[in-house]
Amino acid sequence: MSRPTVKRSDLAGWAGYGYCASHSRFFWGLRLYLVCTPSGMPILWALANPKLGEREVLAAMLEVEADVAAEHPGVLLITDKGFAGGAFERMLDDQHRITLLRPSRKDEAKRFGEPMLKSVRQLIESVNDTLKGQLDLERHGARTFEGVAIRVAQRVLALAAAIWHNHRTGQAVSRSLTAYDH
Repeated sequence: MSRPTVKRSDLAGWAGYGYCASHSRFFWGLRLYLVCTPSGMPILWALANPKLGEREVLAAMLEVEADVAAEHPGVLLITDKGFAGGAFERMLDDQHRITLLRPSRKDEAKRFGEPMLKSVRQLIESVNDTLKGQLDLERHGARTFEGVAIRVAQRVLALAAAIWHNHRTGQAVSRSLTAYDH
């Protein structure tokens, strides 16, 4: 979006400029943070200005929803390199009893469990692809923060409902939305 358009937008103050490494481009908007189970079921989600750090957003999500982590001690949280940091990992372990599994940075030794991350990365990308592709998350059309939040919530809820329904009806692939894609 152009600078004058951004200044006039009702999202000004909430949204911001960020960089998407997977698309190698800058964008203006909000970044979606999603915590899912291994089956892709959304557990926590948040929208944040892309200028905010990933660790700070996740820490805030866990603070707001502290009961979710407290009800499930010993959680293994799989992330990307953006969540690297000794103090952050200690905070997750000390305050929430969460173990962080992430790829090693170039300046550190290979981390425990790192070889299994490639298969998990495919799961993460498939959840993202479902939200962006079948549920059209990137073209939600909202013009206000409330509108964006509602439309993102609709898509996350639709994904959760489809996974729950597929699981309850014994479908082979719980994350598939093909049967509902009309």
